[in-house]
Amino acid sequence: MNEQLHIAGFAGSLRSQSYNRRLLEIAAELMPPGMRLEILDIDLPMYNPDLESQPLPEPVRRFREGVARADGLLIATPEYNHSIPAVLKNALEWLSRPLPDLPASGKLAAIMGAGGRVGTARAQTHLRQIAHSLNMLVLSRPEVLIANASAVFDEQGRLLDEAALGFIHQQMVALEAGVRFLQTRQSIGEMIRF
Repeated sequence: MNEQLHIAGFAGSLRSQSYNRRLLEIAAELMPPGMRLEILDIDLPMYNPDLESQPLPEPVRRFREGVARADGLLIATPEYNHSIPAVLKNALEWLSRPLPDLPASGKLAAIMGAGGRVGTARAQTHLRQIAHSLNMLVLSRPEVLIANASAVFDEQGRLLDEAALGFIHQQMVALEAGVRFLQTRQSIGEMIRF
């Protein structure tokens, strides 16, 4: 199976110098040759059920289409107040509605994050719960939890922690293997369906 995998990534931060956006860029550099990353914009209007009955706002439509066409997902989240940021929760709300169209359903997602003293463990736990409600599959290991982000990124946005770089690479290898496994199972299921 040599087909290139298309991974859609998004970061739960709108900050121009976001460490989590930078994590996505680093992950793209460390991906195996059979993968490519498209980073999606989540600067979206606030979710409002009233908007479901109209054509979706253009940024929402583009975001949902980006997720729908991806083979797998990569989500980078900071931790705000022991959870995920509102901007990320809003993006996930847009993936959950309108029903029955769930563009992330059945897709394998890897989660990573860079944060403060305790990294992003609590935010990632909440994100896993939300992903479950969207019928996403979440890669369990390896985890990428980068603590003290301001100390491990330099002014040019380079990640100086070699162990963290190793975990990111391992996570990308695991994401590729997991997505290809799911694709193989799906192909076998289609072949034997009658």
